[in-house]
Amino acid sequence: MSEAVSRRSAMRLLAAAGTAGTALAAGACAPGVPPGAEARGTPPAAPAAAEGKGAARIDALLERLTLDEKTALLHGAPDPASLGQAGYVPGVARLGIPALRLADGPAGVHVARPATALPAPVLLASAFDPALAREYGRVLGREGRALGQDVLLSPMVNLIRTPYAGRNFETFAEDPRLTADLVGEMIRGIQDEGLIATVKHFALNNQEHGRDTVDVIAAEQTLHETELRGFEAAVAAGAGAVMGAYNKVNGVHACESKPLLDELLRGSWGFDGWVMSDWDATHSTVAAIGAGLDMEMPGGTHFGGPLREAVRGGSVPEAAVDLAVHRILTTMDRFGLLAAPPAARPARDAAAGARTARKVAAAGAVLLRNEHGTLPLTGAAARSIAVIGPTGQVPFVGGGGSAHVVPDGAAAPLTAIRRRAGNGSTVRYALGEDLYGRPLPAKLLTPAADMERRAVEPGRVWSHEGEFRLAADDEWTLLVHYTGKRPVVRLDGEELFPVRQGVAEYFAGGLLGSAPDGMSVRRSILALKAGTHRLAVTAEGGDNGQRFRIRHTTGAIRAADLAEAVRTAKAARSVVLFAYEDATEGRDRTSLALPGGQERLIEAVAAANPRTTVVLNTSSSTTMPWLPRTGAVLQMYYPGQEGAGATADLLFGDVDPGGRLTQTFPADEQATPFGGDPLRYPGVGGRQEYSEGVHVGHRWYDAQRVTPLFPFGHGLSYTTWQYEKLTVRPERGGLRVEFTVRNTGRRKGTEVAQVYVGPSAELELDQPVRALAGYRRLVLLPGRAERVTLDITARALSSWDPERHAWVLGSGRRQVFVGRSSRELPLRSKAVVTSR
Repeated sequence: MSEAVSRRSAMRLLAAAGTAGTALAAGACAPGVPPGAEARGTPPAAPAAAEGKGAARIDALLERLTLDEKTALLHGAPDPASLGQAGYVPGVARLGIPALRLADGPAGVHVARPATALPAPVLLASAFDPALAREYGRVLGREGRALGQDVLLSPMVNLIRTPYAGRNFETFAEDPRLTADLVGEMIRGIQDEGLIATVKHFALNNQEHGRDTVDVIAAEQTLHETELRGFEAAVAAGAGAVMGAYNKVNGVHACESKPLLDELLRGSWGFDGWVMSDWDATHSTVAAIGAGLDMEMPGGTHFGGPLREAVRGGSVPEAAVDLAVHRILTTMDRFGLLAAPPAARPARDAAAGARTARKVAAAGAVLLRNEHGTLPLTGAAARSIAVIGPTGQVPFVGGGGSAHVVPDGAAAPLTAIRRRAGNGSTVRYALGEDLYGRPLPAKLLTPAADMERRAVEPGRVWSHEGEFRLAADDEWTLLVHYTGKRPVVRLDGEELFPVRQGVAEYFAGGLLGSAPDGMSVRRSILALKAGTHRLAVTAEGGDNGQRFRIRHTTGAIRAADLAEAVRTAKAARSVVLFAYEDATEGRDRTSLALPGGQERLIEAVAAANPRTTVVLNTSSSTTMPWLPRTGAVLQMYYPGQEGAGATADLLFGDVDPGGRLTQTFPADEQATPFGGDPLRYPGVGGRQEYSEGVHVGHRWYDAQRVTPLFPFGHGLSYTTWQYEKLTVRPERGGLRVEFTVRNTGRRKGTEVAQVYVGPSAELELDQPVRALAGYRRLVLLPGRAERVTLDITARALSSWDPERHAWVLGSGRRQVFVGRSSRELPLRSKAVVTSR
């Protein structure tokens, strides 16, 4: 028997062993679906003959690959012709194996060229519409292929566990059921277009604080009933790749966790794609490949030379390398990447992408408050409008970090509101708060210097040092805008903008990190004492030259901006005030309050004009001490490149706000699952415990009887709704729920009807007070009604039993709740659940 054949046989034995693995936790595991539960979906199977032909081709390729070539397929490398994407894996040209390009893309394809900047996934999720998630995915898939990419590093499916997490806008919801539904359809959409989807971050990467080192401790039931639901749905949808997380899970790095990668992902769920690490999340060679990690990104620190040495030294069997390569090549073959000639890439359809972006932005917008008919803007209120806030003039398209997209273009909300208000209307604007600073007066410094339009030629250095004097103590913000290497700016000898370590240097936010003209921006807030201060600036031109400017804001500037906003509000019949919170990968939020002086701005403007609508371009939940003084609050999250038009559609009532919250908004920073418990978040001594168990998100608020500011599922409409005639009966091991929803108002509207189920008294397991079991998005004309039928499956009525390592049906009498949110449930009934 040849060496190649024997390795191939060993590889197949390893694969077979993987499919017989156990679930996450010690002990044997039965398949994870109870009697009567729905079968797990699988991607369409290839015809047997074609499947056999593909397997034979992969086997033949493996026999011809050298060890160096095989390991080169298992890690990233520099791209000799980069398109601005996140990763690159070189192919093997002599065997016709093409290179792979991997792009970030939770809300659009992140490359150097323009792409459709879609609304943030959390805004998509707020529509409660799996079909819309598939459409969103198809835009990502087509554009990824059109822009030269083979793999999309999306979707992110980690739950919104804490409102402080910096990447909440990149994911979907705090609820496991809703998350699972949406991620499955998004993956189908991405892969419908021939792009490989990568679900991430497996698993428990629910915060940025300490994400590289934190050890997340979660019980087996907690894992299966919360965080793992979305990943399981992704596998069921046929995801081609999975990305391992940075953090540890129960004491072991996620990217070298055999219980996660081998036993659960491949063994219990049957995943047949490949697993890659998050960028620099691989910590070993032998342990990682032995646990089931197939690809190290972005380089070959562990899976390059060290892996070859481990194979030659005998600590890693070459069959393990073959197995990893086999998984990658099989997935590439499934998507036609090994075909000769390769399939032609589609052209971008920018217009279609823009239409979907606008549709999603309008569909997911959540009207949180609407008093005294503040919205929609009609009559005199629509003809005299004050637009206030920096993001009224500068469009806030998306978050920072991996989610950043170069859009084709993005209009300002002010422009869209003026266009929609039309001729004969007056739309005034006031800045309210300055994000990018005012020019430093040329004569501020002694000796004087113009710091506003400085250009430094290639290879040259420009520097200046001068003094200025303050008559009184003041709070200043100093900013540097630049196009090349960041200038060094020192105030009284202290460097204001030092280069930070790691991702903090590169992920500066989607709004604050760059000026409207594209210059990079850094800022420093300073409490300056009265007296003399010394400012020194040094800027290098580098190879290409650069432009830079130094700007500032002061207490007097902030006071003047606030006064102008109040005057503008008083002069108008209605106010639309845009508020922001800029989140990014690499850092968590430090507060749930709006940053800067925005709370003071809202208070002052709403006092001047009670018909004030606050439009929130924020990443996650926000505390609102100013809420009672406002007329309306519209949550738009990060609305993408078409956000301005969608916002205008909603403000003027051209579209009914049909979004509902996918996360609970707490009343204050202590009234959360983590208030006063640092071991839950952010962790203590590098250890974090998910001691809330299955009570994630709205389930915790129900279990603890804590009243939130806005509950999960909340969202208002411009019409009114009535629920009636609930019936519940056993059906196929689950429940069939029927009820009627009626539009009792005078406008066409959108409603999201929600069904929750109570616990089973026959299960001696921890259970939610109420768990989301189903939902339906409806659009009804005035006076019309629709009879809604929802089948609640056995899986939705089951809990994970850590002793049996399986789902068990919660039989017996169960309570069913129906209504508009997790706290507004006018219909209630009971039914007996029985196993078939």
